[in-house]
Amino acid sequence: MKKALPIGVENFKDIMESGYYYIDKSLFIKELLDMKGKVNLFIRPRRFGKTLNLSMLRYFYEDTGDMKKNEEHKSLFHGLKIMEQGETYTEHMGNYPVINLTLKSAKQPSFESAYSKLRKAIADEFQRHQYILANGKINEEDKKLYQKIADRKAEYDDYSGALEFLSKCLYQATEKKTVILIDEYDVPLESSYFRGFYEEMVDFIRSLFESALKTNDYLQFAVITGCLRISKESIFTGLNHLKIVSILDQRYSEHFGFTEAEVRQMMAYYGVESRFPTMKEWYDGYAFGDTEVYNPWSVINFMYDLYADVNAFPHPYWINTSSNDIIKDLIARADRETKRQIETLLDGGTLDIQVHEEVTYGDMHSNGENLWNFLYFTGYLTKESEYFKGKYIFLKVRIPNIEVMTIYESTILNWLKDMIKKEDFHDLYRAMEDGNAQRMTDILNGQLFRTISFYDSAENFYHGFLTGILSQSENYLVKSNRESGNGRSDIMVKSPSLRGRSFIVEVKVSDSIDDLENDAQKALQQIYDKRYMEELRTEGYRKIDCYGISFFRKDCEVRFGEGQK
Repeated sequence: MKKALPIGVENFKDIMESGYYYIDKSLFIKELLDMKGKVNLFIRPRRFGKTLNLSMLRYFYEDTGDMKKNEEHKSLFHGLKIMEQGETYTEHMGNYPVINLTLKSAKQPSFESAYSKLRKAIADEFQRHQYILANGKINEEDKKLYQKIADRKAEYDDYSGALEFLSKCLYQATEKKTVILIDEYDVPLESSYFRGFYEEMVDFIRSLFESALKTNDYLQFAVITGCLRISKESIFTGLNHLKIVSILDQRYSEHFGFTEAEVRQMMAYYGVESRFPTMKEWYDGYAFGDTEVYNPWSVINFMYDLYADVNAFPHPYWINTSSNDIIKDLIARADRETKRQIETLLDGGTLDIQVHEEVTYGDMHSNGENLWNFLYFTGYLTKESEYFKGKYIFLKVRIPNIEVMTIYESTILNWLKDMIKKEDFHDLYRAMEDGNAQRMTDILNGQLFRTISFYDSAENFYHGFLTGILSQSENYLVKSNRESGNGRSDIMVKSPSLRGRSFIVEVKVSDSIDDLENDAQKALQQIYDKRYMEELRTEGYRKIDCYGISFFRKDCEVRFGEGQK
């Protein structure tokens, strides 16, 4: 029996005790101790192992107050690389109280509900450490406040300063400074930005962090993780000992995500090495520092499918792990230049962007550079190269892999469908009924000018674009035959009544602008040559017209022909 794959398992103890397949990232602990950072903020895309790594830190460092439990935690690291590094590192095992807080539950529609979730998360951590109240070293007044916070009955200011207070209580009880671990620190900020209560949330998170990380005399060190790099001024005010480690940094580059060697080793273990080219094409492409990195969430999910069937198809597993609000917002707000840049990326090209490492959500739309930086730091773009221009760092960025490309494409198609539903296409239907090919050409060109196209899958895009528009008519039924592969025309448009009108549409994609007219005529001729009208005639339709339409990027050409030819 092979080891099970840890899909969705983010607790280090569960992985080690249950015998899941685990890629050893314990040298992360060594590097943290070597660097001696007081407050460390790690910025990595979602689902790249941040939560699991923080869980590992907790079980390594935590003194639980129970000797037997401490020994159990130490046994979790048996055989891992950190245990080979010597006593300089292992002497820290089980040696500190640990506050372990995740903010991911604060993704809520209102400040009230988000604050309620944060209050519960803080209260749960107080309850986890409630054993310290029994040793008699904490005074009665602090005990009362402690119990209020644990019972979720304290005031707002008590919760905003709760981490510092808990650190103080832990120090009084153990005479040891505290390790603070905060996961997904930016989830409440991202959610509040898109939901409209950003300033309220910033105020609370700033207070929480200032008290815990800036003025906390009982702090040993802290590790914070998130997807986005929020400016020091807005969240980490005056936190001069903060070390931000982004995906541009060379340090810690191998500890989040899987390296190619780790992916190959995993595939060899499960006997599916033959599918490595597909794995690389779909889930590789990220660069942390100069380290090539695979998306661990997607790798594990694809491995799960491959172990059952070595010929399994890859899927965009990452697309379902969040709402992709940033991409949706990008597309909804895109001006003409931004649309052109998106199309460049979708066509496999690169963009040159200046790096802005400290921005806020409020800055996102102040200029295009900030927007592309957001997409880069959250994993929707990757670095192909970097260079200096004057005193500034610039990156050449691209879409990392096929999986992320599908996220862009599906988001764009959904946006396109929503946009089409809001349009009035009566002029197009009237031109179609009148046989006015030039008017149809003008209307479709106007729509194409406003859309975002992806040309590597152009035929499907244009077919979907045209089908979506034609389907808005209340007077006609639209049937797409592209998926059937049965030699029928691309699109049939027909009245519910056999006495009404019907149309056959054939679509072609041209190789150049100069081929548009000829290709439209070829599309029209194909309808006649392959007798596509016979299906409608067999159904009983007599008024049949035909259209050949060719597309090249933002231009199209329409040719009209009567069905009686």
